[in-house]
Amino acid sequence: MATWDLSQTSHHVLICNGGSCSRKDADAVTLAIREEITAHGADDRIHTTRTQCNGRCEDACVVTVYPQGVWYKEITPDIGKAIVREHLIGAIR
Repeated sequence: MATWDLSQTSHHVLICNGGSCSRKDADAVTLAIREEITAHGADDRIHTTRTQCNGRCEDACVVTVYPQGVWYKEITPDIGKAIVREHLIGAIR
């Protein structure tokens, strides 16, 4: 049984909230990315998931975008918003 309709989803953003990333403001990064997605009315096309350790602690805070499989490192809330605008919104318009 489906609990979430992802049929319109074109991107899945995995935001690490493991120990090292949490020490580098992962919660603020997560909130900034989600707020930017909502501000662009793209909640139905871009899905986000908080993850635990993605194994790249030295690159904290790590964000991964699928289906492209692009990994971003050292993400701040401002950089997270820019990723939404430049990588995600531009790709779905």
